[in-house]
Order: sequence, then C-alpha cells, then structure tokens
Amino acid sequence: MPTLASWLHDLSPFAIKVSDGFGLRWYGLSYAAGFLVAYLFMRTLAARNLILIPKDRVADAMTWLILGVVVGGRLGYALFYDPQLFTNFSSSFPWWGLFALNKGGMASHGGIAGVIIASWWISRGFRGQSGNIVGKCSMLHVLDVMSVAAPPGLFFGRIANFINGELLGKVVAMPSEKGPWWTVQFPQEVLSTPMSQGGHRPPLTIEQQHALDTLILKHALPTDGFEQAYQRVLDQLQRGGEAGRRVAAELAPVISSRHPSQLYQAFAEGIVLWVTLMLIWRKPRVSGVVASWFLIIYGVLRVATEFWRLPDAQLTVQRVLGLSRGQWLSVLMIVAGLLLLAGSLAVARRSSPTRYVGGWGKRASTV
Repeated sequence: MPTLASWLHDLSPFAIKVSDGFGLRWYGLSYAAGFLVAYLFMRTLAARNLILIPKDRVADAMTWLILGVVVGGRLGYALFYDPQLFTNFSSSFPWWGLFALNKGGMASHGGIAGVIIASWWISRGFRGQSGNIVGKCSMLHVLDVMSVAAPPGLFFGRIANFINGELLGKVVAMPSEKGPWWTVQFPQEVLSTPMSQGGHRPPLTIEQQHALDTLILKHALPTDGFEQAYQRVLDQLQRGGEAGRRVAAELAPVISSRHPSQLYQAFAEGIVLWVTLMLIWRKPRVSGVVASWFLIIYGVLRVATEFWRLPDAQLTVQRVLGLSRGQWLSVLMIVAGLLLLAGSLAVARRSSPTRYVGGWGKRASTV
C-alpha cells in the first residue's frame, strides 16, 4: 500500500535505449521540444505581423537561435563549471571532451549569452532572392521575441535534469531517515564524491556501506570498476519489474531524501517566468523592455531557487559570500537587466514618436 514517504527516483535517462550508454535521451528530446515550441510561437506571431521577423524567415532565425543555445550553453558550462573539458582529449568518439554532449553539461547562462549573439546576427536581416536585405530590425526587438520564446525550453530542460537525476537538491533526510512525501531519493548521488570532500554523497554507517557494497557486488561483472558496477544497479532499477522492486527495496535505506530542486526551477524558470513575460508583452512595448524583464525576473528566480539546489560538485570554491556561482551569474543578469531597462526607456523618451513593437494582444502601433 502506498505511503506518504520519499519517492526513490527510478526514471531512465533514455526515452529509447539501443545499447549500454547509447539511445535517444530525454535530455536531447527536451531541447528539440523547446526549439519546436519556440519556432511555432515565433511563426504564429510573424503570421499576425506582431514581430518584425518575416514569417518565411522564422526557420532561418531558429537556425541561428539553435546554434547560439547549443554552442553558448556548452562553452558556458566548460568555462564556468568544468574548464577541464577544454583539455580533455581521448582516442574514442567524439575525441574532445567539449564535444561529448551525450555526457551532459550545458549552462543556461552560457545559452543566454549565445542567444544574445544570435539575436544580433538575426537583427542584421536576411538576404532575399533578389539580393536585397529583408527583416532587418532592432537587436533589442529580436531579444524581446527570444525572451518570450525561451521559457518553454527552460522548462523542458529542467524536467530533463530531473529525469536524469542531476543537479541535485539539498538533503532533507539522511539515509535510513524517513523523508517527507514531497522529497525524492536520487540514487545517482552514490556516483558523486563524498560530502566531506565537497561532493553530494552523504556519509553512511558501516552497516549501510556494507549493504550498498553487497548490492553492487551482486550485479557487478569481474571486469567492472565501481561506476560500471553501480550503473548496472541503476539499469536494473530503471527496468522495473520484480527485479527492479527488489533493487529499490535494498537501495532506498542507503539513499538520502532531497529537495526536487529541478522541479522547483522548472516551475520558476518555465511557468512563472513565461506567464509574467506574456503579461508584460500583452501590448506592444518599447524594444528592449521585455528582454530587460527576462534578465531581471530570471535572475531573481534563479537566485531564489538555487538555495534549494547544491552547487556543482566539481567546483573547488562552491560558494562565495553564501552564494553559488550560478547565483552570482544571476545577480549579474539582474544588474544587466536593470541597466538595459533604464537605457531602453531613456532612448524611447528621446524618440519622437515613441515606437512600440511586439505584443500578442494587439497589433504593433508603429513599426
């Protein structure tokens, strides 16, 4: 009979698994879903002449947006969180750690920087069949459009983080302690370094460690290292069935209960952010205003939700003045948003007439 207790995470990162470590991952599908929603949203606005990107050029704009998100997100992760990726080379595909997207590692702050660069390129317009430039507009207007189109992708990405069991939240109950019904036990924590060394793996008693070692040995092959052997345990858990339930029963007592911080951030960055921006952009605005509010609101929400999320385990210095690296980057976003908002409104006041563009509730008054 179900009880109101912590749930042991048993979701597979693969939507379709072909072989060990290879298949169609939910993480990749989350990016595809985010890009598809952004494309449909932008195309709908363009069809109603609510944005200055031509309808027949939305696909071109999306190409640059996708490139900006993927390249910016990966470079941002390597730069801010794991610089060793720049020097990590191997003899197996894809040979360079920076290209190993199948192992995860994308930074939303880097993705946002990539979107800014892509928006500048898109604002330059597109060359038509006759050689003329079409769709040239203000970079700030493109940023406004991208800001409203982005939150669904952020939502899907955080849901994928939850499915993968990554970006863990803070511990609410230690192993063998009963966690509240809203907490989640992430067995992936075992693959992290111990908390005493700055990692996410909580300490175990001698009895708990023996139980975990026994479980791993039952599934290990003679040639397996620790990570390979434990991955076999996770695979069995995720396959479910009677064998999966037995693994769950043995694993649950040695796993801590945590805040599902990925779901907190999915709700904040995906739903709250998107609804707020849609309300702001219900009527045409001065170019740059919506993008400013994106930076401000996203930054505030990210700072708030990261108090329930643990910093990346590989960082040598995880917090400065009580804030994580992600929170400090978000503080910079808030400052940048405030400066952009003040600048956009100041430019608008000096313009005659003031130009208002965008807005999904009515057509732009001046383009």
